[in-house]
Amino acid sequence: MTDLPDRLSNDPSSPFYNAELLERGVGIRFKGVEKTNVEEYCVSEGWVRVAAGTAKDRFGKPMTVKLQGPVEPYLRAPEPDAEAE
Repeated sequence: MTDLPDRLSNDPSSPFYNAELLERGVGIRFKGVEKTNVEEYCVSEGWVRVAAGTAKDRFGKPMTVKLQGPVEPYLRAPEPDAEAE
């Protein structure tokens, strides 16, 4: 599972949420800069949603801003080797 999905979200209520993949650690480079506050991304459409400060919506979720530009997702940790055990 080395290829990452086109779209991924860290919100469990989203249809693009993948807990297994998020546990391994997904990093995002947006316009060549490492971003650590990305809530959701889409590679094909070229956007990321980042938290807008500490503001929360009425459901307690962070307010987000959609930024346009090139998105490069990558895995931070290598895939665990099942054969090594």
